[in-house]
Amino acid sequence: MPAIERARDRDLLVDCVREAGAIARAGFEGVSKVWEKSKGNPVTETDLAVDRFLREQLCGARPDYGWMSEESTDTSERLGKARLFVVDPIDGTIGFIKRRPEFTICACVVENGAPVAAAIYNPMTEEMFEAVLGGGARLNGAAIRVSARATLEGCRMLVARDVIEHPAWPEPWPAMDLGKRASIAYRMVLVANGAYDAMMALSAKHEWDTAAGTLIVEEAGGVVSAHSGAKLVYNQIVPNHRSIVCAGPALHAAILARTGHIRLP
Repeated sequence: MPAIERARDRDLLVDCVREAGAIARAGFEGVSKVWEKSKGNPVTETDLAVDRFLREQLCGARPDYGWMSEESTDTSERLGKARLFVVDPIDGTIGFIKRRPEFTICACVVENGAPVAAAIYNPMTEEMFEAVLGGGARLNGAAIRVSARATLEGCRMLVARDVIEHPAWPEPWPAMDLGKRASIAYRMVLVANGAYDAMMALSAKHEWDTAAGTLIVEEAGGVVSAHSGAKLVYNQIVPNHRSIVCAGPALHAAILARTGHIRLP
């Protein structure tokens, strides 16, 4: 796809997720019905309302693109598409339910297995992260960059404390400033803009959790991979990744030196 078309897709994503933010804010500030899709996996009527809006707007503008979303029934049709939208209407639903302003609306265009245009929006903080392949990453219009930190000790890492403190590690991790956010995508873009140095998750994540964030981190100069170092490929038959690590190049290498050998169940 020519660069100008990818840029147009990026602009479409930005416009649509910003509009969808009004729906999300209304649900956050009002009453949004909640139920469980499966045990421990909640969904709200706001998730579904944002999903409907984005599908109507995005697929209406690009009817030849495929579609994958957390809140839509997945079909094999997307596998035959050169380009598709990968969407998480509310990433961080638990945070949304608990009235924590750390959820995001995520939308990405994937082309031939890789993200090429992306937008991630936190409608409560009005942070709009965006990127297009080869065009850099931006937060509210300003260019962003990952941190240059190279050492683990003292770094700011978004990771579950029980992962770092698990007794199975052959050697303890050094002291770090640990943080957490409900949204995986939000964690990724906080690395992209240098607010944190790294994020790591050693549990399975869906493609809609990470697609937009992968491009934004990479365009901000960072590296995104599985804990083994394997590249994350998108629009797979089973749209999951076993783990994710993202950071600036030097710190990413330092993390993989500890995680690259482990086998996750």
